[in-house]
Amino acid sequence: MTIKVCVGSSCHLKGSYDVIEAFKEVLKKYDVEDLVELQASFCLGHCAKGVTVSCEGEECAAGPAAGGPQVEEIPEGFIMHSVNASNVEELFATEVYPKLNLN
Repeated sequence: MTIKVCVGSSCHLKGSYDVIEAFKEVLKKYDVEDLVELQASFCLGHCAKGVTVSCEGEECAAGPAAGGPQVEEIPEGFIMHSVNASNVEELFATEVYPKLNLN
């Protein structure tokens, strides 16, 4: 599974660096650093929607688990909008972690 955090101009100004750092902490906390590849990505094309994060890979292809208003399905997985350092863990726990099928 790959998580890509947009670091384009708009997302950078809205805190994408802090989002990347928060994801690093969450991946370590959940002990899934070897299962999830975290990448910075140039513009994901959703500049008006805050920091955008995509979750891609075979595990994500079914779309999001909870389907809240900040999540949009794409063929490769899903995209999370308005991500910030304070909601990374909640989004990870509800949208990404269940896709890892670790239970």
